[in-house]
Amino acid sequence: MVGIYLSGTGNTKHCLEKLLWMVDSAAALVPIENNKEAIEKINTNDVIYLAYPTQFSNVPYMVKDFIQKNKELWQGKKVFCMTTMGLFSGDGTGCAARLLKKYGAVIIGGLQVKMPDAVSDSKMLKKSFEENQRIIKEADIRLEEAAKEIRKGNYPKEGLSFFAHMAGLFGQRLWFYGKTKGYSKKLKISDACTGCGLCAKNCPMGNLSIKNGKAVSADKCAMCYRCISSCPKQAITLLGKQVVEQCRYEKFV
Repeated sequence: MVGIYLSGTGNTKHCLEKLLWMVDSAAALVPIENNKEAIEKINTNDVIYLAYPTQFSNVPYMVKDFIQKNKELWQGKKVFCMTTMGLFSGDGTGCAARLLKKYGAVIIGGLQVKMPDAVSDSKMLKKSFEENQRIIKEADIRLEEAAKEIRKGNYPKEGLSFFAHMAGLFGQRLWFYGKTKGYSKKLKISDACTGCGLCAKNCPMGNLSIKNGKAVSADKCAMCYRCISSCPKQAITLLGKQVVEQCRYEKFV
C-alpha cells in the first residue's frame, strides 16, 4: 500500500498521513512531485491511495497530468481517491476515479474531507483560528471513523455516485472549467518580492525561478497555493489581487 498526494498548504498531506497511519502504518507516502519515486511505488504496490485538494469540483491538472502521462501504471491497481475541500467538492474524488478506471484501475472507495480554506488571496470562506481548529478536529474524527470501516473492508464511496457527479458538474465544474483544463499562467508577483527563493524551492512544478533578484513565474502553475501561503512578503497572488490570510495547516495545530 502506498499514498501518493498533492498538498499545497498541508491539508491533504495531513489527512492522507493520518488515514494511512490508522489503516496500515507501514504504508509509504510520496508527494506527487517526486515523479520517479511515485512511479516506482505505484509499480510495486497493488493498493494506491491518491489524495489531492479539490479545485472547483475538479481534480487539479497536475494530478490529471500525472495520471494520463503514466496511464500504463494503473492497469489492475486498486485505487482509493481522497480529496480535501474548503466547502464543496461534489464529485471531487469521482473526477480522478473516472479517469483512472479508463486506464484499467479498480476504484475501491472515495473520501472527501472538509479542511480549513487554503485560498489565501480570497476573502471567501475565511474563518477564525478557533473555527479552523474545530474543522480540523472534526476532520480527524471523520478520518478515524473512515479508517475503522476500511479496516473492516467497508470503503466509503463519497463523490463516486451519479448524484455526486451531477452536483459537481452543475454546482461548480461547468462554470469554472476553464480554470482547471490546464496549468495556470496567471500567477502574479508584485514588487514586494525580495527574491528570497522560498517560492521556487517549494513549487511542486518547478514553475518559479529567481532572476535578477526577483521571483519569475513560468506557465505551469498547479494552483496549489504553496508559494502564496509561504511568501514572507505576501508578494504572490493568483485568483485575487492581494493576500488576505496565509493559510497553512500547521498554523492551526
